[in-house]
Amino acid sequence: MQGMNAESQPSISRLILVPAVITMAVTIVRLAGELNHWSSAWFTTDMGASILGIVWLAPVFGIYFALRLSASGRGPASVWRAAAFTVLGVAIILARAGIASVVHFFFSQFNPTFHARLVFIWSVLAAAALATLPGWPALFKTLLAYGYAARIPVAIIMFFAYRGHWGTHYDAVPSDYPGMSLALTWLWLGFFPQLVFWVGFTVVSGMLFGTVAGTLTCLLRRPGSAAVP
Repeated sequence: MQGMNAESQPSISRLILVPAVITMAVTIVRLAGELNHWSSAWFTTDMGASILGIVWLAPVFGIYFALRLSASGRGPASVWRAAAFTVLGVAIILARAGIASVVHFFFSQFNPTFHARLVFIWSVLAAAALATLPGWPALFKTLLAYGYAARIPVAIIMFFAYRGHWGTHYDAVPSDYPGMSLALTWLWLGFFPQLVFWVGFTVVSGMLFGTVAGTLTCLLRRPGSAAVP
C-alpha cells in the first residue's frame, strides 16, 4: 500500500473537511445551548469540561485519520516507533505536575505569576505535540491542520464573547484572573490557549488514539500483507 498512486491518496484538506464541519456544528450547538440556558447537564458555562464539547472529538478523529492514512499507504514507517514517540509526548504532559512539584520543593517561596503559569502550560503542550512528530509525520500534520480548523473558530467566538460578556464558558475567566483589557484578555485566555494549548492537546490525544488504532490494524492484518502501517 505504500506504493499507491498519489492520486488515490486524499489530501489533508479533504481528510479534515468532514471532521471540521462536524466540529464546527458541535461548537455552534454548544454556543446556542449556553446562550439559551439549555440543560446544565449538557451545557456548562464555567471553565470545566462539558458533556457536549469538541474536546472529545480529538481522539475520535485521531482514530479516523489514522485508519484513513493507513488505508491510503501513509502509515508510519514503524508502528513501534510511532508508539514510542507518542508515549514520549504523553510523558511530557504527565511530567508537568512533577516538574511543578520539584520546583516548589526546592524553591518554596517561588510563586510564578498568572502569565508565567500560562506560558509554562502552553510550552508543555507544544513540546508534547512536537515530540510525537517523528513517529508518524502524516498523522501529525493531519491532526495539526484539524486542530487549527477546530480551534480558530472558537478563538474568534471567544473574542466576541469577552467583548459582549455573554456569560458562557467562552468568556469565563479563572479565579486568579488579574484583570486586563479586552485585547489582552482575549490574547491570554482566548487566542493563545486555543491555538497553542488546545491544538497541542488535539495533536497528542489524536496521536495517542490514532497510533493505537494503527498498531491494532497492523497486528490484525494477515501475515504477508504488503504494508506495515
